[in-house]
Amino acid sequence: MEQLRMELGANSYDIFLGDGLLEQAGALLRLDRRVLIVTDEGVPADYAQRLAAQCAAPFIVCLPQGEGTKSLAMFQLLLERMLNAGFTRTDCVAAVGGGVVGDLAGFAAACYMRGIDFYNIPTTALSQIDSSIGGKVAVNLGGVKNIVGAFYQPRRVLVDPQLLSTLPPRQLASGLAEAIKAGVVADEPLLALFEQTDARAQMQEVLLRALRFKKQIVEQDERESGPRKLLNFGHTIGHGIESVCGLGGLLHGECVGLGMLPMCTTPQLRRRVEAVLEKYGLPTRVSFDPDAVFAALTHDKKAAGNTLTIVTTAQAGKAALQQVPLESLRVLLEKEAKEGIGR
Repeated sequence: MEQLRMELGANSYDIFLGDGLLEQAGALLRLDRRVLIVTDEGVPADYAQRLAAQCAAPFIVCLPQGEGTKSLAMFQLLLERMLNAGFTRTDCVAAVGGGVVGDLAGFAAACYMRGIDFYNIPTTALSQIDSSIGGKVAVNLGGVKNIVGAFYQPRRVLVDPQLLSTLPPRQLASGLAEAIKAGVVADEPLLALFEQTDARAQMQEVLLRALRFKKQIVEQDERESGPRKLLNFGHTIGHGIESVCGLGGLLHGECVGLGMLPMCTTPQLRRRVEAVLEKYGLPTRVSFDPDAVFAALTHDKKAAGNTLTIVTTAQAGKAALQQVPLESLRVLLEKEAKEGIGR
């Protein structure tokens, strides 16, 4: 078992990584109290049941699968369930699922009685690699992703690679896009690992390197006022594509992968990243309306007036923040629709 420590002063917490950690939850987490276990229909039901068996007073809520669950209505449902069950400030919430479950459950924990303990047990590659740590919790509103939320750190995170065994190959590949992002932004050897081997056979190493990368960034900038914005590589255009094309079947990681390509500012790096995405079955082309994607990304909470901060890179392992006029992004999207990821 690997143990990482997220150093954030009073908000510090441990991240445990290793096979079989779900069975050790009773020893690693404080479960001798009321525990709201939040999961969804896409997660094997026995995962939540195995956690519940280790709790003194478990309350399982199984939600519909999909991005639509990250809503104010579902947020209210969780709050009402805790209220009706008599939860107090000494009780806790545990997420057992992917990023949707973690974001929603974490936001409910952040708001109930002004904040109760939150544990995250991610079950997808995307959440194990990225979203389970860092403290971003949120719901969607009006078609805009994560526009209502908070920074609220978990008390502990258990990353159990064995839970990925039931994940469909496409979902696994979608999650790997976030680790590929880490390699492009700050860890060239991780990108090389994806190129030279089958990273799916080395998930423990992939997870460890990706978690270390994000941990280091979050420790420098917990609330995204500076360096943490580097984590948004691929997400600006990616979120726009996801808002417009996600209902057509594209997954979050697939959209992030597509969004990375226009941010590679040299042909050599772009070809390299494109080859890695293709190797793991991630799309490198999508038909999209540039005006619709532009409209979606202008709602992005990272926008400030007529400019937006984007992350670009000319060389793997070295990324930079750049503030650009929104109009230049419109031009870029039009070009990509005709000659790049849209062709």
